[in-house]
Amino acid sequence: MARGLFITGFNVSEVLAIQRRAKELLLEGKTIMNWNDADTSVSKQFTMSVAEVLDECGHALRILDPATYGRPRIAVTSFIDGYLPK
Repeated sequence: MARGLFITGFNVSEVLAIQRRAKELLLEGKTIMNWNDADTSVSKQFTMSVAEVLDECGHALRILDPATYGRPRIAVTSFIDGYLPK
């Protein structure tokens, strides 16, 4: 499930570029994508599967440009807390 990693600080063209690169890696048979954040003083590297990157890109595109990519998917749950007579 997408967590919104590519929403803050990214625009549509950047998300599309990430999505294109993930697709290239998938078609090449590679299953790991590395991303480095050079904007901070600490160099971080985290690994996401191509499927996770594509999921995040789709989620970000629906948030950043809903007119083109559709509205974000929202899951609804409900629960009952307390005593229910039988």
